[in-house]
Amino acid sequence: MEAVLANLDSYWAGFKVTLELLIVGGLGALVIGVIIALMRISPISSLRAIATGWTEIMRNTPLTLIFFFIIVVLPSLQMGVTAKLGAYIALSIYTSAFVAEAIRSGINGVPLGQAEAARSVGLGFGQTVSMIILPQALRMVVPPMINVFIALAKNTSVAGGFMVVELFAVSKGLANANGNAVIPILIGIGLCYLIITIPLGQLAGWVERKVALQK
Repeated sequence: MEAVLANLDSYWAGFKVTLELLIVGGLGALVIGVIIALMRISPISSLRAIATGWTEIMRNTPLTLIFFFIIVVLPSLQMGVTAKLGAYIALSIYTSAFVAEAIRSGINGVPLGQAEAARSVGLGFGQTVSMIILPQALRMVVPPMINVFIALAKNTSVAGGFMVVELFAVSKGLANANGNAVIPILIGIGLCYLIITIPLGQLAGWVERKVALQK
């Protein structure tokens, strides 16, 4: 474990970048995902088609390919994107599809009669969604949403292959510099990820129990 203790500063630097990618990417995915989910249930067919296309393309495209397009291809077209900014964008748009599907599943779980009752008292589509449907749907989708963010935390490792110095990139550098201590170094990296993902998993379980009690 000497190699781990001697490089705690490198671990900390990578941990901060990974956490930053998770937070920024998660917020971006949440904003885009909510918009896509609302488009999926929109009464306008063209919006539903766009949202469906976005979801299917993002869910079925490898994250590495999205990173490559944003960080490598776009700069070659004179569209300046730094590696870290590109990582934020790639993680946001890729994860947004999974966020959108989680929210849509929650919306579908709200009894149809509630939307019909809202329309019967004169509420429009926007009012029905914002005041009646979304508050109930978001409460139901918090646990699966946290699972999406746990997956996002692990997906941040892809950024390490595109000039972003996060935990995965740190592990490669430390393993190359300490060839006789590769296993302890990788265990240390794994523990850093667990520090992020285990609390998220516990939060998901706590929210799920709270929602169950309120039913």
